[in-house]
Amino acid sequence: MNIDLLYGRGKLTVKLPDDIRVTNLRKRPMAPLQAPVRATWTALENPVQSPPLADLARGKNNACILICDITRPVPNGLLMPPLIETLVRAGISRERILILVATGLHRPNEGRELEEIAGSQDICRSIRIENHFARNREDHVYLGRTTSGIPIMLDRRFVEADIRIAVGLVEPHFMAGYSGGRKVVVPGVASLDMILKLHSAHLLGHAKAANCIVKGNPLHEEQMQAVRALGDVLAMNVVIDEDRRVGFVNFGEIETGHEKAVAFMCAHSELPVPRRFKTVVTTSAGYPLDKTYYQTVKGMVGVIDIVEPGGDIIIASECSEGMGSPEFVEAQRLLRSLGADGFMSLIGRRERAEIDEWQTQMLVKALQAGNIRLYTTGLGDADLKDTCVLPVTSVESAIIESVGRQGDPHIAVVPEGPYVIPLFRPLSKQ
Repeated sequence: MNIDLLYGRGKLTVKLPDDIRVTNLRKRPMAPLQAPVRATWTALENPVQSPPLADLARGKNNACILICDITRPVPNGLLMPPLIETLVRAGISRERILILVATGLHRPNEGRELEEIAGSQDICRSIRIENHFARNREDHVYLGRTTSGIPIMLDRRFVEADIRIAVGLVEPHFMAGYSGGRKVVVPGVASLDMILKLHSAHLLGHAKAANCIVKGNPLHEEQMQAVRALGDVLAMNVVIDEDRRVGFVNFGEIETGHEKAVAFMCAHSELPVPRRFKTVVTTSAGYPLDKTYYQTVKGMVGVIDIVEPGGDIIIASECSEGMGSPEFVEAQRLLRSLGADGFMSLIGRRERAEIDEWQTQMLVKALQAGNIRLYTTGLGDADLKDTCVLPVTSVESAIIESVGRQGDPHIAVVPEGPYVIPLFRPLSKQ
């Protein structure tokens, strides 16, 4: 039989022998909105626990809209025109609207990437778009500390805006439970100091700092404390299906609006599975998430709950931009030299993380769950050594080898990678 995996901007077709038994794990069917632009207008006019945006913006001088960077497939081409038009009709001129790319510590987005993430050339030509730079400490405003002592330092351009809006995609996230809402603000426009404290090994090592867990998740709680310190923040949350069609959109008060979006998304992305598998095949969800190995780690972590101890995780990710940041590569090399136990011991003694080492910490979590095989066409031999996993030249061959070695023809396949989270839920005995 054939299976199609999201890979780069297309799909990777894998041909398997008929004696391999495939359990295909995909999102539960999500009815795409027939008129997503109209639904966006409706959300703006009937927000969650907030007056309509038009009323809030009337008499205000300026607005700042946060959008995700190139790593997230947010359909801004549908969302931004109604949002901007509402602000303009309320009296805020286009010259006084700023779109701020919530990069966190990711690289800035420029040129054609700005057009892609903003949604159109028209928006880029008529609205000022700038990147957030976490390393520029003077660009941030100090708003106090969370109860655990993390400094709340957020981009001045967002803090001082009259109208503050975060636009984000709600999907499973391997540290924060779900993305979107507060995560666009923190770490999206947080300072370096705040991000490093927020990503400490101790905090991310908590059992509830994991996929699909929001309640009791310490990272989520820190994020919400920071947003509450900021004051009034609005959010537009969107959910998409496997084909990137909009299935849900809302707008309003950031905390409650996000809760409603998560409730919708979890019904589609969290899949109870009655057994574990010795062979699990997954992806990094294709473009844009599989542009780097750094992001690819999310796909590995997404399936760990259904991997038999000692089982194999086979992941396909294009990695068209290579490994990721230089700091991430350094963390990977540290893992290579120290081993998993030595690496975890080292970072566990730090009060704050080093840049991007948290992704290597998450990789260790996946490595502890199973043996990882990586198929990629974007990494050279030197890079492959730094992945700390076993590279393979064919997904088909890797599956056949795993099935033979593990002695079990049953495999699980997650074509959409970390956007679908399979959870082991054994059948109850009657």
